[in-house]
Amino acid sequence: MMTLLRQLATWLGLVSPVTYAYPALDVSLINGGRLHLVGSIHMGSQAMSPLPEVLLQQLQQSTALVVEADISDMGSPLQEEYEPIPLAERLDPERYQQFQQHCEALALNLNRVEHLPAWHAALTLQAMQAQSLGLRPHYGIDYQLIQVAKAANIPVIELEGQQEQLAMLRQLPQGGVALLEDTLDHWHVNARLLQVMTGWWLEGPPAKSAAAIPATFSHALSEVLMRQRNTRWRDQLQALPSGQYVVAVGALHLYGDNSLPSLLQPDSTER
Repeated sequence: MMTLLRQLATWLGLVSPVTYAYPALDVSLINGGRLHLVGSIHMGSQAMSPLPEVLLQQLQQSTALVVEADISDMGSPLQEEYEPIPLAERLDPERYQQFQQHCEALALNLNRVEHLPAWHAALTLQAMQAQSLGLRPHYGIDYQLIQVAKAANIPVIELEGQQEQLAMLRQLPQGGVALLEDTLDHWHVNARLLQVMTGWWLEGPPAKSAAAIPATFSHALSEVLMRQRNTRWRDQLQALPSGQYVVAVGALHLYGDNSLPSLLQPDSTER
């Protein structure tokens, strides 16, 4: 479906046939605006800096940079929130054993996370897993783009902001236990996916649509974290004044059913 949509959009002049050496594509909006959609990775390796020259030129020519959230201060917006029920009672025994094993492997003090909300524990594990693979926040694509934009006095527009992202996580059912369960269930797949997405920036983006990209979210989580957000972002991007924008969002938002590019096509229907 994604391939068909892209072919159709290219014929209509809505999506540029230009290909890039990093995960990105161009979308033209009905109001004359142009989006350079970039598949960002929030943590990267030293080899991912500096950014590709073509991307830097796109940014220098842009009206503004659009990101999920302005993370330029590098400070964590997360605050320690106490959950009275320990994770040992919120997870089934098998998953809790996996949780203990990962904490030990990552040298993470179990007591530090035992009474966190489950979504917070999941994000902590995910971040430490990425760091164990050599990835660091200051090499993340969105962070680097924000730094360049601010140095050049290019406006930075947030689609959500960190506080809205936190509010979304806090509203997950059962304190986000499903997110922690998915993190544990797909631990090795997540590690491989991080390596694959890093490869998109170092070796080139995928030649095929995201059918080959494994799902690491349950359907319910994918609805909240992917489809609903893509739909909101589509509305916000279509409401931008006419201009040229570099738009950096998580790379997985660019692929698959209900991806951001497919939703930006005129008369698109959510599948």
